[in-house]
Amino acid sequence: FCKVHSLLTNAIFIFKVNITNSFQQENDDLTNDTKGDSRLLRRSKRRWVITTLELQEEDPGPFPKLVGELFNNVHDNTELMYFISGPGVDEHPEIGLFSIEDHKNGKIYVHRPIDREKTPSFMICCDVAKRLTGKIVDKSLIVNIRVSDVNDHAPQFPEKEFNISVKENHDAGQPIFQMLAVDLDQENTPNSQVLYSLASQTPAPREHGFRIDRLSGEIRLSGCLDYETAPQFTLLIRARDRGDPPLSASATVHVLVRDSNTHAPAFAPDSYNIQVSEGQVSQGVLRLRVQDGDSPFTSAWKVKFNISKGDEEGHFDILTDPETNEGILNVIKPLDYETHPAWSLVVAMENEEPLFSCEAGRLQKPRRAVASATVSVQVTNANDPPAFHPATFIVSVADGAGPGIQLGIFNAMDPDRTASQIRYTLAYDPADWVTLDERSGGVITRKQVDRESPHVNDSFYMIIAHAVDDGVPPQTGTGTMLLFLSDTNDNAPTLHPGSRHLEVCESAGDEPLLIQAEDGDLEPFSDPFTFELDNTWGNTEDTWKLGENRGRSVELLMLRSLPRGDYSVPLFIGDKQGLSQKQTVHVRVCSCPDGFVCAEPSVAGAELPWGALAPVCAALVALAVALLFLLRCCSVSKAQRQGRPTLQEEGLQTLIPYNVEGGPACTQPGTYLLCPASIRQLCGADVWEDDPGCRPRVYTEEGECEPAKSLSSLAFSEHNLLLDLLDSLGPKAAPLEEIYSETAILSLKKSIF
Repeated sequence: FCKVHSLLTNAIFIFKVNITNSFQQENDDLTNDTKGDSRLLRRSKRRWVITTLELQEEDPGPFPKLVGELFNNVHDNTELMYFISGPGVDEHPEIGLFSIEDHKNGKIYVHRPIDREKTPSFMICCDVAKRLTGKIVDKSLIVNIRVSDVNDHAPQFPEKEFNISVKENHDAGQPIFQMLAVDLDQENTPNSQVLYSLASQTPAPREHGFRIDRLSGEIRLSGCLDYETAPQFTLLIRARDRGDPPLSASATVHVLVRDSNTHAPAFAPDSYNIQVSEGQVSQGVLRLRVQDGDSPFTSAWKVKFNISKGDEEGHFDILTDPETNEGILNVIKPLDYETHPAWSLVVAMENEEPLFSCEAGRLQKPRRAVASATVSVQVTNANDPPAFHPATFIVSVADGAGPGIQLGIFNAMDPDRTASQIRYTLAYDPADWVTLDERSGGVITRKQVDRESPHVNDSFYMIIAHAVDDGVPPQTGTGTMLLFLSDTNDNAPTLHPGSRHLEVCESAGDEPLLIQAEDGDLEPFSDPFTFELDNTWGNTEDTWKLGENRGRSVELLMLRSLPRGDYSVPLFIGDKQGLSQKQTVHVRVCSCPDGFVCAEPSVAGAELPWGALAPVCAALVALAVALLFLLRCCSVSKAQRQGRPTLQEEGLQTLIPYNVEGGPACTQPGTYLLCPASIRQLCGADVWEDDPGCRPRVYTEEGECEPAKSLSSLAFSEHNLLLDLLDSLGPKAAPLEEIYSETAILSLKKSIF
């Protein structure tokens, strides 16, 4: 209870010096008076009486020294014993500082000096008890022993020395730095109140210097600084308290003055005469020297230049050398002697920092300090290269234009205005499409132009020409012709390379395949494309159909489940203008063990069921029989008609040579064309040139005709060959058409060749 009560009391009560405190408590003792039927109550009072309990900080003794005395006035003459406890007695801080030497009286002693800054007061608990029984006879009394302050601490600065800087043009009304000293004596007393003063400043100012506010410690200027006369100062600042006696401390402040712009720059000299050759970009044609009295490499010393007059066309610029502060004049756009032989430039400069001044100890408003110099430039004449007019021009020609077409004329003139001869040369023609007339500059095509050439970029083909004069030394000018190739519809759509061979899992069902097309032409000769199946070929219309047309692609769907194998799907692809050509999509139906990716061909073939192989085998057998039959027919040694050549003499008449006058227009001597009636002729049928059913059929793709020197070198469509064979078999070929696939064609090709 005593400890808790001590904490609460310490937070609420502060005992004052030289005042005697008296605490009174009253307890009611009830006694019974048995006279009659009435009861009488009698009250007795007990009192604590103490003297002033106050100590002085750092009291030198002697010790133990009496602090004060406790007294408790009890109603009877019982002998009492006094006890104390709490901080300073048997608790921290400073255990054993206080004690009662004789428990018969309440005198409290202190045993050593006390530091108020460490412990400003002590709250101790006082108790009184009967001497014989030790029973507490009164409630505990909380006594506050207060330690009075003495001025034993001088003000303290956080550092002994301070280094600060200030601009030369600092305003006198603005603080430069604030000093702050701390006194550890009791707050809000004269012992802890600090006053500041400027003890000295070195060098001593002539007129104006520094001052310090005695209460706030703020250091200010009393006038203007002059970097040239005093670039730095040393200030001795003193802090003193108001105790009795007063204590003080000092600190040193080193002030570095930073140079400001007090000197205007000047050119030395302020006029120049130079010569510059025409037609050249030149760096550093002139260096303009500058004088400035401020500190080098500061913003007060550095200057910035500009050409204020005489360079309206932007031929010159001027930069600052960061090391020497000189102005470097450059020619950034070639000069022309013929049009402008002389220039007069006005170059202005000023410091990066505005100029300031001080009058009567007060700063004046900053102002610009601008200096100027005149530069006279004489342009010297030189042989100028010929100039093309225009330097670049565009010529349009239709894609596919042939040789001999006049495209345009390069036109170059000599700016020197002399009767010089100009010679044109072709500098850039990567596809070797044109010729250039050396005298006139005319450009004529020598080959057919092609927009699909790798040298054409976005339909533009670049041609560069040089014009060389006969000056000394000769000079060369450059001109550019951009040949725009307007597109023509000379390309039919083709299958995208990724759509020529497609794979589909046999378990895919009706999942569509996506066929993509492309066209080398531009709009409006390209997409959207049209797609149409060639239903005249085999059983295409019963097996495949086209789905959604997406402009540049179309969906391909199977109408029925197909066995594993390779299939050909012929279709026509047309562009926006209707130009189309036939393309073939090769579709492989395969086994997909994982349900998504076709197995290797060998693996897939090993897993084919016999039911799927049976039609293929039947087709191969039928074709083999047909070939044997054909070979048998070809063993006839004589033609049935007289005068007609034998089969052996004319190469079995499988190919009809057209090397006579009046033959097909695209044939040459030794060129062979396959006749659709070839099969019948091999069998000995009377089919000649006058037979309208035996007209040469050209099996070739788009392009030029090429001669075939032998049967083995003849390139023709396996599909068409098979169709001829099937036609020759007549009704017997129907079963073969149902099971016909590309696999059978490949087998037939191997059998024939």
